[in-house]
Amino acid sequence: MRLHHSLALAATAVAGLLAATAGPAAAADDYPIDYHASSGFVAGFTTPEQAPPGADDPACRPSAAHPDPVVLVHGTFENRNDNWRAAAPLLADHGYCVYTFNYGGGSDGAWIQGTGPIEDGAAALAGFVDQVLAHTGAAKVDLVGHSQGGMMPRYYLKNLGGAAKVDQLIGLAPSNQGTTLDGLTALGTQLGLLEPANAFLSTVGCPACVEQEIGSPFMTALNAGGETVPGVRYTVIATVDDEVVTPYTNAFLPAGPDVTDITVQDQCALDATEHVEIAYDPIALTDVLNALDPAHPQPIPCQVVLPITGPLT
Repeated sequence: MRLHHSLALAATAVAGLLAATAGPAAAADDYPIDYHASSGFVAGFTTPEQAPPGADDPACRPSAAHPDPVVLVHGTFENRNDNWRAAAPLLADHGYCVYTFNYGGGSDGAWIQGTGPIEDGAAALAGFVDQVLAHTGAAKVDLVGHSQGGMMPRYYLKNLGGAAKVDQLIGLAPSNQGTTLDGLTALGTQLGLLEPANAFLSTVGCPACVEQEIGSPFMTALNAGGETVPGVRYTVIATVDDEVVTPYTNAFLPAGPDVTDITVQDQCALDATEHVEIAYDPIALTDVLNALDPAHPQPIPCQVVLPITGPLT
């Protein structure tokens, strides 16, 4: 299996293009934060049963400053370790109790997760949230999800009683309005999991891929009667360079009092992050911090990175 996704980040550096790579300042330096999707993905891909740095600390208890534990929900073809090696340590360093789990892979040790039926993934999320609440004694959790992981929790909120247990859902490039089959196979190809010649046939083993297609029965039912539920706050963070959720605006939720839709490039035109990279992108992760704690906003980083000299302000 070829992990030939040095993830547009490497190609960007070689080409000397612009990207945002300066990260938000951490409140502590307990855990190292990897802002490079290429190295983070490779480091976690073959060890999906391991938690990323900063996550799943059995001794962590929510503080008065951050009373809601944060549950990170990985995306299609990803797992809890390769998806969250930036977000988990960043959140832990800022004082959050962070939890991760695998779903949709047949077993916790399967390298490729998130391919099973989305309804089953939502049921796994429901069970995991109950475990986190029981362990921490918290009343609610916050959910942060990437790609399918930013959309799938909406099924949990709408159909499985999750609205009573979740304060907010933050999605990084979520597939809220569905995407094209070309977009989903582009994700598998980009991660080195599919070859373009057989990508279409490969989706036969990925029910979640089929369910995320625009206009699928699953997406139609999920979005019928309103895409949000009362009492939950929603934040969507998207990138114009998303080649998986296409068009990128399909990530967004309809405007409402509890919905905030954010485009990364509206904050930093230099940011060239794409679909996979957004889970490692310093700007997007700052948006996550600010959504979780709007009373103490972090400044949005925006720097130019050059392949030799490094970041310039």
